[in-house]
Amino acid sequence: MKPLVILLSFTFFSTTLYANSHSQQHFDTGSLSRESFPEGFLFGTAASAYQVEGMASKDGRGPSIWDAFVKTPGRIANNETGEVSIDQYHRYKEDVDLMQMLNFDAYRFSISWSRIFPRITPHANLYHYDLPLALQEKYLGLLDRQVIQDFADYAKFCFKTFGDRVKTWMTFNEPRVVAALGFDNGINPPNRSHHLILSHAEAVKRYREKYQAKQNGRIGIFLDFVWYEPLTRSKADNYAAQRARDFHIGWFLHPLVYGKYPRTMQKIVRERLPKFTKSEVEKVRNSFDVLCVNHYTSYYIYEPHQPPSNVTGYQQDWNTGFAYERNGVPIGHRAHSEWLYEVPWGMYKAVTYVTKRYGSPNIILSENGMDDPGNLTFPESLYDINRVNFYRSYLKELKRAMDDGANVTGYFAWSILDNFEWLLGYTSRFGLVYVDHNDLKRYPKLSAYWFKQMLERKNS
Repeated sequence: MKPLVILLSFTFFSTTLYANSHSQQHFDTGSLSRESFPEGFLFGTAASAYQVEGMASKDGRGPSIWDAFVKTPGRIANNETGEVSIDQYHRYKEDVDLMQMLNFDAYRFSISWSRIFPRITPHANLYHYDLPLALQEKYLGLLDRQVIQDFADYAKFCFKTFGDRVKTWMTFNEPRVVAALGFDNGINPPNRSHHLILSHAEAVKRYREKYQAKQNGRIGIFLDFVWYEPLTRSKADNYAAQRARDFHIGWFLHPLVYGKYPRTMQKIVRERLPKFTKSEVEKVRNSFDVLCVNHYTSYYIYEPHQPPSNVTGYQQDWNTGFAYERNGVPIGHRAHSEWLYEVPWGMYKAVTYVTKRYGSPNIILSENGMDDPGNLTFPESLYDINRVNFYRSYLKELKRAMDDGANVTGYFAWSILDNFEWLLGYTSRFGLVYVDHNDLKRYPKLSAYWFKQMLERKNS
């Protein structure tokens, strides 16, 4: 037998042995179980169209702004693209079977705007960074008010076409990131926040007027939220941390709850901050049934004691200092991504803050997870004990927030599969399931089997 054949046979034997052994293994769930959470609480996994589908230019799909963006050399690690990604376009049935095998209830995915024109509950997101390139070229996309009506028309088409099966709709994923990294920093394709809020509100209006009662569904939005902890107990650092929260989640959630931007932003940004008309206030305020919060990490914040910059911009308006350790002690273990520190107590504080400050909304914790480097060996990738510890500790803090009164009705792990991770390409792996990018075969990791055990129903 040739060496290559021996290697392949050994790999098959090893992975089969791994799967069989870990599917029977008893895991430490930290006293967590499905019964720890209220009846009807949803556990799911999440992904987005461009990151997992592949088939980027097939079957009538037009190009998105990401299809154009990734073609610029040096933008993406190793100049990778999502042209093939992990080919969920063809393998979705296999992936749904995986989710069911792992005892998940729901799958949060996004519908690719540029592509438009059973057993797992669908949670559909209408926009996950992938604006049709045609709109960007026609009128600069989200920089023009025309996008408000165009997005609402697209949303209406989706409600009409898929609303008999989709009962949970989300308009935008992380509009703050879309605006800040696209328009302010120029790291991602360009976008603009005020038009995102108005586009969301117009889509919600159309859904509520014509489809919601008939289809018995609900609608909301995904907002990202890093917890900002004051570095010291000083009044200045506490003010700085609150300023960061207002410029982060408050930028979008404050208008959606109260119909106006946070007072902190009004005071600092002044005339540069757009204003809502009276009719827009009525449309924007209370424009969600469920609030989806994406939470991964936490940072320390301090008052830099320096005058505001002469350069105007999002980060300059914050005028805060970021720290990742206090008295020489790191805030948490860092995952592969430079921005991602494992800080479980931040989950409790973030959820509790949203609950108390914004009227105890119905919250779904819609993204949570950590990544490993893409260059780990196959066995190292499968034995992801750090990810197991991450999920166990974060879920315990989420449960603690719920016990203290937070109205949380669901939790989604990011992500079910290793996929195209935006600027990091395939050098970052967030998945519960390992994907071999050579043949696209799927292999559940240790963390997948941890969830499988934790989510088992006692009466099954």
